[in-house]
Amino acid sequence: MSTPQLVDLRSDTVTQPTAAMRAAMMAAQLGDDVFGTDPSTNALQEKIAGLLGFEAALFVPTGTQSNLCGILSHCQRGEEYIVGQQAHCYRWEGGGAAVFGSVQPQPLEHQADGSFKLFDIEGAIKPDDAHFARTRVLALENTLGGKLLPFEFVQAATKLAKDKGLQRHLDGARLFNAATAQAAQTGRTVHDEAKRIAGCFDSVSVCFSKGLGAPVGSALCGTREFIARAHRIRKMAGGGMRQSGLLAAAASHALDHHVERLAQDHALARRLGEGLEGIPGLTVEAPHSNIIFVDMSDELKPRMNELLAHLKSQNILATGLYKLRFVTHLDVDEAGVERAVAAIRQFFRA
Repeated sequence: MSTPQLVDLRSDTVTQPTAAMRAAMMAAQLGDDVFGTDPSTNALQEKIAGLLGFEAALFVPTGTQSNLCGILSHCQRGEEYIVGQQAHCYRWEGGGAAVFGSVQPQPLEHQADGSFKLFDIEGAIKPDDAHFARTRVLALENTLGGKLLPFEFVQAATKLAKDKGLQRHLDGARLFNAATAQAAQTGRTVHDEAKRIAGCFDSVSVCFSKGLGAPVGSALCGTREFIARAHRIRKMAGGGMRQSGLLAAAASHALDHHVERLAQDHALARRLGEGLEGIPGLTVEAPHSNIIFVDMSDELKPRMNELLAHLKSQNILATGLYKLRFVTHLDVDEAGVERAVAAIRQFFRA
């Protein structure tokens, strides 16, 4: 009996380059990016900066390094950035800003929609006093755990930060997913919404290896002066790559061909959620984008690992810690989602 096709719902980072993307990579013009002479890397940096309305951009290997370069370009030792408790650059990046830059995070509790109370942001800004770290940056993430931050909050929070003399950084690892969800609300184009969101910030990190489907890479966008500082930090962090155009070409192809299709991933996440509705003991969080969380009742939580093993036995992969987490992407189709729904329902029937 043949093994069924893999349905990998662990993350959108697991995507494989498409045939067209591989062809673009093989055709890429290459130089040495450490010397600034890799034409494909330079073209990508100009493209993403232009798309989001910035002067310049820097191609880096990972989103973690992009956020690190961004925060350390805004902050000096003994300064701090305001950030959410669930933000990737606070919780999931090894404390890099604190470890490598002696930059202190000031985490805030999220509201149910991922936002902060403006009062809490203002209250976290330290006075100019020797007892305190200097507050320099407000860092937001959009999407946050798959949730689209309300644009009214983004505008209000970043205006407050600017009025208080703070810089504003966006971890936009899934910025184009956020823009896709926001475009569905406003009727504007995805590119218009990406630019509107990015326009609220002084720096933006964008990941190419998640929903956009490139194998590696992120970009940090900002002013030319800011990117020059970030370039120096990238060097210290070991992020200088040589013939990086091979990877940049994949990212550039993704920007040209994989942005509009993100709506398909969002639709599949909704389909997955609808398929799990009504299972006793499961609470499905309606997805905003391509990430869906499913909470299990206290009685069922001890069986989470058993469920994940059941799915794996049918060549379906997912993750779960406090909640089940499923992520749709360009390597998941409708048939795969239907298989996942059927396997989960089978588990609970048994």
